[in-house]
Formats: sequence, C-alpha cells, structure tokens
Amino acid sequence: MNPKIANWRGLRVWVVGASTGIGAATARHLLSLGARVALSARNASALQEIAASGGQALVLPLDVTHRTQLLQARDQLLSEWQGLDLVLLVAGVYREMRADAIDIPAVEQMLDVNLRSVFHAIDAVMPTLLAQGNGGIGIVSSVAGFGGLPRALGYGPTKAALINLAETLYLDVHEKGVGVYLINPGFVDTPATKQNDFEMPALISAQQAAENIVRGIEQGEFHIHFPRRFTNWLRFAQLLPYRWYFWLIHKVTGL
Repeated sequence: MNPKIANWRGLRVWVVGASTGIGAATARHLLSLGARVALSARNASALQEIAASGGQALVLPLDVTHRTQLLQARDQLLSEWQGLDLVLLVAGVYREMRADAIDIPAVEQMLDVNLRSVFHAIDAVMPTLLAQGNGGIGIVSSVAGFGGLPRALGYGPTKAALINLAETLYLDVHEKGVGVYLINPGFVDTPATKQNDFEMPALISAQQAAENIVRGIEQGEFHIHFPRRFTNWLRFAQLLPYRWYFWLIHKVTGL
C-alpha cells in the first residue's frame, strides 16, 4: 500500500518523540541502518546521548505541544537536508483513568500530546512532502484505539482518533505519492507501561517494537501492528457484537 524501502542509507528521517521508549529505540535502529535521523523531544540530553551512539544524527529539541517549536525545528531540518523522506510521530503520554476518577488536566495533556501535536506536525511537514511527491508519515497510535478498554478512559479515545486520522490521511495523499503508516503497538516495555499494575499479554521490548516498525515500513505496509499474536486477537474482538465484546474484555481483564 506504500512504496517499499530496500536501503535506509542516506534517507532523511525525522523522529518526533525520540528520547525514550519506542521512539528512542527506533531512532537508534535507523541510525544503525545508515539513515540520517533528526531527533526531537523535550529531553535534549537524552537526544544527545542517542546522537553520540553513532551515525548521522541531527538533534532538534522541542516540545511537541508548542506549534512554533515544531515549525522552527522543521525549518532547521529543511535547511540542513533540503527535504524529508520519512516523519515518525511517536510522542505520546499515558495516564490510567476510570470513570470514577476523571482527571481533566491529565485528559488535556493526553489530547495535547497524543492528538493535537500530531495535527501540528502533519501541518508542518505536509507541504514539503506534497511538493516532493514522495516521502511518508508514520503515526504511532495503539491497540487501545481499536476499542474501549478498562483504565483507558482518556488515553484510548486519543489513540482511536489517530487511527481514523491515519486512514483519512492515506485517502488524501496516497495518490499524490506520499506514504502513510499507521503503527499500532501492543504492550511494549517502556516508561509508560511500567506504571501498569496488571499482567500485560505478549509484552515485548522497545527494540523489538522498533524492528517491527522498520520492517513494516520497509515492506510498504499501511497498518503495522505487533505482536500479532496479541493484536490480531484484539482485531478479531472488534468483529463481535458489543454484548460479546464487553463480556470478553471483562473476562480477560477482570475489570
């Protein structure tokens, strides 16, 4: 559904949300494959540490919730590289939440980081990609966006919105030569998931997640989801009538 990538050497990749977790692991993996990688997140020292590990890295610290900072980083990147081959939007925040303890500031933070910042980033890079007639955007959502799950009252809706956004974006830009990659990880061992106090089925490392992402992009997939022994189960659950879906989720989670 997207152009395949046979060789990463020299490709220009901007990873937004590169300081920890999946973003950091993916950035390191791409650098090891010879890509030129621009690293963005708030933690400049963490970005510098990744850049120092080797490869052609460009450090562009920013807060994704500040549109002006995104635009400034975009301008600096284009001044250095004169174009873009791939933008990976990985930044995200998770706060556990249920209906008896709604935390509006936490909801606002998840809306800002998980959703609004993605619109700002797409707005920042889309004119360049359309003018080039090539390149792509990868949006990291989550299996929590497939359907309602316990404890994800604020997080799940932001990720569901990203799934719809990626699908709509693909319809808009595919025929214009721009690739779109919808990335839905299951449970990945990151600082975000360490706050979970329940068993996480099919938990994988951030490095494994990075390898899955890169492999999916190489193969030109639109929907990159992993680990499939878990994500395919959740996708099947979406086909069930709601009565059965709610029973199954309650049975599996105990919540």
